[in-house]
This record gives sequence, structure tokens and C-alpha cells, in this order.
Amino acid sequence: MMEQTWRWFGPKDPVSIQDIRQTGATGIVTALHHIPNGEVWPVTDIQHRKSEIEYNLNGKPTGLRWSVVESVPVTESIKLSRGDYLQHIEHYKQTLINLSHCGIKTVCYNFMPVLDWTRTDLAFTMPDGSKALRFDAVDFAAFELFILKRPDAPKDYNKEIINLAEQRFSSMSLQAVDQLTANIIAGLPGSEEGYSLAQLQQAIDQYQDIDAEQLKQNLAVFLSHIIPVAESHGIKMAIHPDDPPWALLGLPRIASTEEDLLDILAMQESIANGITLCCGSLGPGKNADLAGIAKRLGHRINFVHLRNTTVEDSYRSFHEADHLQGDHDMCPIIHNLLQEQLLRKSKGRQDYCIPMRPDHGHQMLDDLSKQTNPGYSCIGRMRGLAELRGMMMGIQGSLDNRHQPPM
Repeated sequence: MMEQTWRWFGPKDPVSIQDIRQTGATGIVTALHHIPNGEVWPVTDIQHRKSEIEYNLNGKPTGLRWSVVESVPVTESIKLSRGDYLQHIEHYKQTLINLSHCGIKTVCYNFMPVLDWTRTDLAFTMPDGSKALRFDAVDFAAFELFILKRPDAPKDYNKEIINLAEQRFSSMSLQAVDQLTANIIAGLPGSEEGYSLAQLQQAIDQYQDIDAEQLKQNLAVFLSHIIPVAESHGIKMAIHPDDPPWALLGLPRIASTEEDLLDILAMQESIANGITLCCGSLGPGKNADLAGIAKRLGHRINFVHLRNTTVEDSYRSFHEADHLQGDHDMCPIIHNLLQEQLLRKSKGRQDYCIPMRPDHGHQMLDDLSKQTNPGYSCIGRMRGLAELRGMMMGIQGSLDNRHQPPM
């Protein structure tokens, strides 16, 4: 079985450590969100967070462990290879060393310029009454063209979607405009930055001379510094794919396809330079072959997000589906990941157990009346984890039977 983990945003998370114990997860995925981006994570802070995970208020063990860091933020200076980026890289390296000393060996990160994962609707009503996260391509175009008013935005859209976006914007109330703006730029759970409209445009302007090829070169520079340190300290890095997997706001994206991931893995030929297989991020992309990626790149997959999406139209609007529904069949994905674990174990790899988590989840049942982090309410994720656990157990049982001698 893969290690079953759970995203936790620290003591202020509405879902407590005690709650997580009841989900059946054994690992925690978290980060030190209070440390400013670019600064070193001190050992004392890491150990304190680790203690919050491993022990309850009475000092008794919880049975949980800090399995994965998501994320150690990569600053905009590093992505741009400008300013004090070399100092930020040195701080990043020291953070990795400190995490290793505390026994935390898997680090998820992303290299998305300016905005992290992006949604336009944080409470899209599903047919069963639950609430899902959604990306509406027309809403996003309306934001770019008529709210942010990015100067070059009209070049990125055809006349049809511009007309639709104009109609959508003209029908919006001031409250709807404010809500759409907040959904996009205020920063979703786990995002590394939040912006005002003016700050967002200023951040975008910094990338005027940075295309996808240059951004890949900047990532290669970053990896050339950190992967040797990660490797020597037993750290496995896991880049998170772009979400959604295409360019937004005229900014380059470099981790949107299998070809992109292959380019990144080739930058440093080391298992320390790995990927996060986020099915929900890659899934909305055209011709995304998630089971194939799990098979072909399995030896470099260091972390897994299992969630599903449903693409709604030709503009690539999509919403987050139930974990075992949506556009992608989870069965062959999980089958190939469990096959990879068997292969690793046969080769004597100590990291054969891949951590996974049920990424996102619908707000449902009692959580509909509670204040929750968008995408990170408890019950929807627990449903997803239970479904995924059952599927893993069934597949693992069939794999085990293949290796049993006949009776």
C-alpha cells in the first residue's frame, strides 16, 4: 500500500490532528506557512511542528508522522534568476538540511510564476448538493480582460471567448466581481502569495522578458544548486505540475505535460530530482495519460495527489469531481503506482513506499454549515481517502496473489 497522508495547515486548520487520526491516514503533509518566503526554516520551528503532529496536548503519541513538506516556497526571485536569488537558494539549501536533520525526507514544491493553483469558483454546487472547486474559462477571461485589464490579454483569446467574457462581465454585480477577484488573487490554501490587482500586474510585468524556455533554464539553475544537497541528505524533491496545466495571464508554464516533466527530470539525473504526480493538475490537459505517466515516470515519482476532474467544454472549463469519478480512471493509475512500489522493493530501494494523499474534496454533509478551507474540508477528503484505500487494497491483493505459489 502507498502511505496514506493528509494535508494539514497547522494548528489553525479547522481539521485538527485528532480529526485526522479518525480518517485512517498515518502521514501528515504540511509546511511552516509562518516563515516568510526565502527565509531559512529553523530547526526549532521544524521540531515544534513535528511535535504538534506526533503528540497530543497530553503528550501521548498520535500515531501520525510528518511525511511530506508541501511546500518549501520557491521565491519569485529564484524563478526570475534576479536580485537576491542566490541568497534565497542558499537559504533553501539550509532548509533542506534542517528538514533532513529532523527526519523529514520528501519535499513538494512548484515553479509556477506569480500565481499558484487557480480556481474561479470555490463553492460550485454539484447535482448532489455538495460544493466543489471549479475553473470557468469564461470567468477567467472576464477577469483578465475587464477586471485586471492586462494590456496584452486580448492577444491570448479568440473573438468568441472575448465576446462571451464581455457578456459575462456585463452581467456581474459588484459583489460578483469582488468575489471572482478574491478567488483568483487572494491566495488559495497552500498558495504562497496573495495580491491586490495592482500588485498582480506588477508581478506579471516582471516576466515580460521570460518565456517558457528561459523559465526552464532558471529552474535548471535552481536544481543544479539544490539537488546535490538534497541527494547528499537523503531528501527527495517532487515538483508539482502547473494547475491548471496551461498558460495563464500571459505567464509561461513549464510543468504542464509529460514532455515538460521529462525535461525537468533530465536537468538532474537523480532520484532526488523527482515529481509529484498530481492527477487533478495534469488531468484537465489535452490528451493527458495519467496511467501512462505513472508507468513511464514511476521511478521518479516521489509523491502522489490522487484527485479527479471533469472538463466541461472546449474552452477547458473544469470542476473537481469525486475521486473515483471524472475524466480519468483511477484504477490503472493506482495499479501502475503499486507495480512501481513492487519494482522498487525488488531493487532494494528504501523509498519503495510512495506517499499519497486524497487531494481536495467536496464540501458535503455537516461541513456545508462549517467554515472550511476551500478544497480541504474533512468529510469530502475522508470519503475520497476511503474510496482510494479500498481500491488500493483490492489492487494490492490481486498483485500479491500473483506472487503466491499455487495451493
